[in-house]
Parts: sequence; C-alpha cells; structure tokens
Amino acid sequence: MLELNERGLLDVEAWEAAGIALPRFDRHAVAEHTLDHPRWVHFGAGNIFRSLIAKAQQKLLNEGLTDTGIIAAGTPDSETIDRVYRPHDNLTLLVEMGADGQLRKEVLASVAEAVCADPFRTDDYVRLVRAFENPSLQLVSFTVTEKGYALTEADGTFTAEALRDFEAGPHRAEQVMAVAAALVYRRYLKGAYPLAFVSLDNCPHNGDLLRESILTVAREWAARGHVQSGFVTYLEERRKVSFPLTMIDKITPRPSPVIREELNRLGLAGMEEKTSSRHTYSAPFVNAETVEYLVIEEAFPAGRPPLEAAGILFADRDTVNRTDTMKVTACLNPLHTALAVTGCLLGYERIADEMQDPLLRELARRIGEDEGLPVVVDPGILSPAKFLDQVLNERLPNPFIPDTPQRIASDTSKKVAIRFGGTIRAHMEREDLDAAALTAVPLAIAAWCRYLLGTDDEGRAFAPSPDPRLGELQERLSHSVPDADGRSCPDVRRILADENLFGVDLYAAGLGPKIERMFREMLGGRGAVRRTLERELGLSPASGREFSDADTRLTQSEAPDEANIRIENAERSDRS
Repeated sequence: MLELNERGLLDVEAWEAAGIALPRFDRHAVAEHTLDHPRWVHFGAGNIFRSLIAKAQQKLLNEGLTDTGIIAAGTPDSETIDRVYRPHDNLTLLVEMGADGQLRKEVLASVAEAVCADPFRTDDYVRLVRAFENPSLQLVSFTVTEKGYALTEADGTFTAEALRDFEAGPHRAEQVMAVAAALVYRRYLKGAYPLAFVSLDNCPHNGDLLRESILTVAREWAARGHVQSGFVTYLEERRKVSFPLTMIDKITPRPSPVIREELNRLGLAGMEEKTSSRHTYSAPFVNAETVEYLVIEEAFPAGRPPLEAAGILFADRDTVNRTDTMKVTACLNPLHTALAVTGCLLGYERIADEMQDPLLRELARRIGEDEGLPVVVDPGILSPAKFLDQVLNERLPNPFIPDTPQRIASDTSKKVAIRFGGTIRAHMEREDLDAAALTAVPLAIAAWCRYLLGTDDEGRAFAPSPDPRLGELQERLSHSVPDADGRSCPDVRRILADENLFGVDLYAAGLGPKIERMFREMLGGRGAVRRTLERELGLSPASGREFSDADTRLTQSEAPDEANIRIENAERSDRS
C-alpha cells in the first residue's frame, strides 16, 4: 500500500504506476531554507489553500523559481494541523477533476512547516514569532472565511471574543485577527520591516476588510496601553504594510467518497475523511475542479514570489475590483445562489444535476447572460462573456464535482445584497434599462423567500442551511396577510422591504410587487415552485413539454458513479 508520508514517497515507481505526480525538488533542503529565510506564512490551511495556493508554490519549486516553501498556520480553533498535516508529514494529495472525467493527481510538498497559530501552544507559536521577526518574510496570506475577519455583531458592537482579546493584549490573543496583529507587532518591535497581508477569501474588498480588522485590534490595544502608538502608524503606512485586494475562484467541495474509493483502488492507505469537533470536514486529499482564477493587486512592499509563472494574475487595484465585481455580481455567484435555493426546493443534491434540468439551466443562463452581462464592467484582464460561458458550460455542469446546493445555500442573507442587489441597482442607474423588467433575479429572490419556509416543492420539510439571520427571517414570514383571494399568506413584504438586506429598495426598483406575486404563486401546492419558474421563464408545458424527473435528472446509467452518492450538507465554502 502507498502511504502519504516522507517514507512512502521513497517508492517512486509505485507512485508513478498509480499516475500520481511527485514533487521535483529537494524537500529537505527547501524545509531547512524556509526555516532560515521564511518568505510566506499562510493562515487557514484548508482546501482552497491546498488546491490553489500550495499548488502554485509547488510549481515554482518544481521549476527552480523559488527555494522556500510556505509555513501553514492553522487558526487557533482549527484542528486541521493535528488531524491532517502532521500525520502525513505536511503532504497533500491534490486530485483535480476535469469535466471530461480525467483526474489529475499530484502530491504537494510546498508546505515546509505546519504549525498552530495559538499562543497557548508555545512551541508552535515561537516558530511563528521567529518567522515574523525575520526580515526575509514577504507576505502573510489568509483563507479564514469572511467570519474570520469579524470583530463586530450585526448592530456594530464588538463581539465578546473581540473584547476579550482587546483587554487581554497581544500576549494572550485568541482570535485569528488578534493573533496576526500580535505577531506583526513582534515584527514592528524587531525592526518595523515591510510586509504584505493578503486576504484570499471570497468576499468583496477582502484586502480592505483585513486591513480594517488588523488596524482595529491594534488601535484598541494602543488605547489600552498594550502596544506602542507607533505600531498603529506602522500598519497605516501602505509603503510599509500593504493589504492587496484579490479575486479568487476555484470550487473545492467536501472530500468525495468516490475520489477516496478511487485512491483506495490505486493502493493509497489512510485517505479517510476527518470530522472536527466543529463539524467541518477534511482529508489527506483535496478534490477540486481544474479551473482556477487568482488575481492580486500588485502591492508588495517586501517583494513577492514570481507567482505569475504559476498562472496567477497581477494587476492594479481598480482591475482587481472589476474582476471581483464581475464574478460576484454577474458571472458566477448569483448563479450559484439561485441554483442553491431552487435546488433545495426541487430536491436536488448536486449542482451538476441541476444543470441537467433545462429549467434551472435556463434560470442560471438568464441571470448571467440576459441580466448580468449587460451591466457588468469588463475588467480587461478577463473576459466576462468567456468567464460566464465556462461557468455555464464547463464548471457548473461538471458531473465529477460533488458540490451541493445545501452547501452553497449557507449564509444567503449575507450574500443577496451583493449577488442580486448590485445587478438591480445597475439596471436602475442605466437610462437604457428598466429594473422592473428583470425576471430571473426576482425569481431567485422569490425562491429564496420560499426556501426560508423549510418545505420543498413536494411539501416535504427540510432544514435550511446555516444562516446568521435564519431565525429572524423565518419569524418575519410567520406573520400572515390575506392574498388577492382572501387566503392567508406569509407576509413576505417584511423581508422584501428590508433595504439593508438587499442593498437596494426593491419597491423603488419596481420589483417588490412582482416578487410578492412570484412568492405567492410558489405557495400554490405541490409542484408550484416548478410551475412558477416555467411560467416566468417561458418554458411552460404549453410551449414544450413538462419536465418530469425522468426528463430532467441524470439516470443511474447516464451519470458517473458520483451521482449515486448522497452528499450530506457540507460546511460553508472554502472556495470560490
């Protein structure tokens, strides 16, 4: 049996026979050089980090374009370092799944060291301090999800955890933002060396969000006398410490049982999935799509690795902003959210299967092509039309990506303002367009409101995915109003009139009444959601044939083995 560890890699012929590429550099020399001259520390050592970022650094190492690896730092509440990295000598098996069914398999060894970013784990923390105090360090990157940057509640008050860190000071910091601030304070005291902090999380203006979080911690510490006031000035000086914007995009779902079975067939041992105490999932392997994008603002005061040689794009701040806006408001994220809520309502368990349903495929196409592309700004570095074409025809339909609508539906209340509100606002601002004429985006909003009721299109109860405002929104829908026929109906206006939720006044846009009507129609008994979608999209039985389960879903004989595996609700995206 093949083992994913340093000893196991000695059997080179066996790995080659299994079709798995091995590192082409001296791993021990790289680890030693990284210890003496660290250049890159990364917080949040999850799947998107391993499948895209560690892969990029491996390419540089393989081609002799760098001589150091990445120091992976698990966040204080993470168990990944102990459960996944250390048992496998910091190695990862990357499996990229093409839409044609081809699997590209590679052992990644670009993580030179994996440590826990926890001041109470002294040995690990000392190694991080040593890296931050070294003038050679160039960048510190993050994939900690949007929640990792949060220091405040919805009402703007500081969280209890943030207040605890403010009072405790840098020597006893616990949350990841406070730990990062404490470590860069050591760098400031050692010599105020330059550094770039790079957020690689999928959230708008991620670099600005990271900057504000780190600076908030520093200012609160300075106000309490925990740090020198010059520390705040150091962080504010962009020529010293930068916070580049980025756009990242790669689908890296939960470890697939089918991929694990394939690896077992090839003779790999120990590929079992690990479940943490917080119900997150990881494995020694990462399965991901082959398509990937990473655009980074060129702002590195201490220099950077030549990552353009690994396919990463560098641009000015405005260009990065435009690429992110293109993705999150028009060409990917709105489609994903629409498929997520409608998929849950129509009983789907995989995004790829939804794209075999002509009705849902048309909904996604309309949101992107008809309503998104006309108002999106071309970033220049990537073509919106080509990006969207790849999303619709290669990425979302990929039957080998075990991504679920239930996973994508998580935290939708935090997404609708960006993913739908932006398009609506842009249509309102254009003199040649009429926001009230939109159809697909309002349908997606109506479907989300219908989804919040927790019953599918057949009347079966389901548990909506985790969302910080789920209880509040469901409570709003518990209030009833009479419909046009005098029947009791959930008062959806209590949601639609919330301008803060959608980032736009839906009624000023002329869409409020339309969405109310769509929502009411989706309540008309079994099959009402599908009938409403058909009618609004012009795909009613009158203009074609009604789509039955046999018509719209992959059968066992047509689908890959993955289609026969039930994928349970997964953790929040570690991805695009």
